[in-house]
Amino acid sequence: MAHAPQIKIPATYMRGGTSKGVFFSLQNLPEVAQVPGAARDALLLRVIGSPDPYGKQTDGMGGATSSTSKTVILSKSTQPDHDVDYLFGQVAIDKAFVDWSGNCGNLTAAVGAFAISNGLVDAERIPADGIAVIRIWQANIKKTIVAHVPMSNGEVQETGDFELDGVTFPAAEVQVDFLDPADGDGAMFPTGNLVDELEVPGVGTFEATMINAGIPTIFIKAEAIDYTGAELQDAINGDPKALAMFETIRAYGAVKMGLIQNIDEAAARQHTPKVAFVAPPSDYVSSSGKNITVADIDLQVRALSMGKLHHAMMGTAAVAIGTAAAIPGTLVNLAAGGEARNAVRFGHPSGTLRVGAEASQADGEWVVNKASMSRSARVLMEGWVRVPGDSF
Repeated sequence: MAHAPQIKIPATYMRGGTSKGVFFSLQNLPEVAQVPGAARDALLLRVIGSPDPYGKQTDGMGGATSSTSKTVILSKSTQPDHDVDYLFGQVAIDKAFVDWSGNCGNLTAAVGAFAISNGLVDAERIPADGIAVIRIWQANIKKTIVAHVPMSNGEVQETGDFELDGVTFPAAEVQVDFLDPADGDGAMFPTGNLVDELEVPGVGTFEATMINAGIPTIFIKAEAIDYTGAELQDAINGDPKALAMFETIRAYGAVKMGLIQNIDEAAARQHTPKVAFVAPPSDYVSSSGKNITVADIDLQVRALSMGKLHHAMMGTAAVAIGTAAAIPGTLVNLAAGGEARNAVRFGHPSGTLRVGAEASQADGEWVVNKASMSRSARVLMEGWVRVPGDSF
């Protein structure tokens, strides 16, 4: 029996922040995958190695976690005053599903570097030395992001001494600004409230701050679900009942936020919304063995991504944290002490992260003009990725 040979597609494997993924230039994809649809999804699933009932993604480029099961498609921007269009696909591990409903804030840090190195940015926009300011159109959520990419001798500067908790080795710092980060076209607080009562049948009723900023996120108090806020991954991910509880909270929260019409639709929207729990600052030991003290942080935050507790913090969720912390009365702001602020440093399982946000009120509605954080990025491998020719 004849079998289709493998084809090879130009690709780059990159780390961005605390995530990594496979990056493509749109023009290099097979023609049938250059447009949204089943063929594109099937191709990316095969590249990453999903669906994998073993949960390992051994036959693909994925790393069997939500942080490493990611794909990015980039092209010269079709938007005025932008350099590059950025489309993100979160690939499910055990299901044949690619979620296009949100952004990856961590991989955003790598977008500018890839765009520069692959000729997607006009040469006159790139200094030989200094900082290249790259304007990114985030196509999933239709928002502008600005990446400040360091340059040296005409090349992207990837090495440096910037340390990011959740990443083992230092690298060059990339500042990322999320402009008008309220997600999508709706209100920042889709229910109109800073805090709601979220009723979750079979689980309980919780105070919740539900916000569309960076990525739709549901914040609840750690104490309301019998946690301290200082938990590491094993405390959650090794507990099937806890994971089921968080997924149920996520589904009912998604309905209340207007993201889906009924809870059955949540299974087809795994990437958004996120669920996070918050608590006042406390001492703890991070997953790397680093001692974090009350003096180091303003609050504790733990967040789930694709059904598991994240090993650090999703970049888009960090935007939601910074935004909510800047608005007095949200659960995030209250956990951080309740005062007005334009930056917050929070504890996560791998350490700490600082994020800034500028919030103000206009006609009674809260708006955030910009949220900023520093990440890093690095090319891990470049060349071609291979997939069977009949797999998409």
